[in-house]
Amino acid sequence: MVNKIVIEDLCLTYAEGNESLRHIHLQIPANAITVLFGPAGGGKSSLLRCINRLNDLTDIRLLQGKILMDGQNILDPKTDVIALRRKVGMVFARPVVLPFSIRGNLTYGLELAGEKRKSRLDEAVERSLRLAALWDEVKDRLDDPAVALSGGQQQRLCLARVLANQPEVILLDEPTSGLDPISTGKVEAALQELKQQYTIVLVPHSVQQAARTADYAAFFLQGELIEYGPGKELFTNPKQKRTEDYVEGRFG
Repeated sequence: MVNKIVIEDLCLTYAEGNESLRHIHLQIPANAITVLFGPAGGGKSSLLRCINRLNDLTDIRLLQGKILMDGQNILDPKTDVIALRRKVGMVFARPVVLPFSIRGNLTYGLELAGEKRKSRLDEAVERSLRLAALWDEVKDRLDDPAVALSGGQQQRLCLARVLANQPEVILLDEPTSGLDPISTGKVEAALQELKQQYTIVLVPHSVQQAARTADYAAFFLQGELIEYGPGKELFTNPKQKRTEDYVEGRFG
């Protein structure tokens, strides 16, 4: 098992005094789905935002520790944050499509980065839509407005938009919370394929989704990492009572 990301003694406190993460030590393997789960307010989303430096846009009182990606500390002030965010894509709970065509949503980031060759752009569009399990549904209407897609299709388009930039890591923050079961199944199936090529960190919208998708799982409670291990073990035979209570629905 090769670790893509290693988090060492990460602490985060927001300016209003809310402590979000306390002394987090976590290893995130490459080519696997690592699930961060637990009750709301546990620090899961805050950790995702640390991994691609979105917390730079938040008022923070304290951020200390290290997040090593391929051995480099991405919290170092010298880190090129724009380059980092190309390597670490993020999909949010609500799909936010750009006010362009389906094709335009996928080529926008590449064109911004200087790619002008139509052949390369067309190749990126098809590749990313196939990876997001959306190509067959939209291949004949790439010039239609993206807002015309259903909610589930819009969410897969947001995933494809991340993939078009060829990242190394994909972060997903409750990406199926607003989707119907069929759309949720399509997103989950896409993630199982994508982990062959990418490192995936997922905050699921339910314990059931966490158990279905996790290769590795980390249980967070009030800013602390309570337990971490292979998904199959953690959901069937947790070592910590608080993990067991949460998995079995006794709180949260």
